[in-house]
Amino acid sequence: MAAAVALTGGDPARAPALFRRYGCSGCHTIPGVPGADGQTGAPLTGLSKHVYIAGVLENRSDNLIAWIVSPQSFSSQTAMPTTGISEQEAKDLAAYLYAH
Repeated sequence: MAAAVALTGGDPARAPALFRRYGCSGCHTIPGVPGADGQTGAPLTGLSKHVYIAGVLENRSDNLIAWIVSPQSFSSQTAMPTTGISEQEAKDLAAYLYAH
């Protein structure tokens, strides 16, 4: 967990509420988040072990944060919407995903 915090600058404790607020849990299966069992988007289990983010970006914390904030700027074909998540909130989500 400490490594994920250092890597992202985020607070993983804030992430579960953010996943619910922004609707992430409706599309993705997210480990440790009650009700996050969506089947539309890719499961977010073991994200730290993936080589790519959404098949288009090298899996690095800066890329993950940028993807969460503005996925359409990286892939116009993605079904993931731009939600209005702030950069700090994206850091919190990234810290959680890298820790789980």
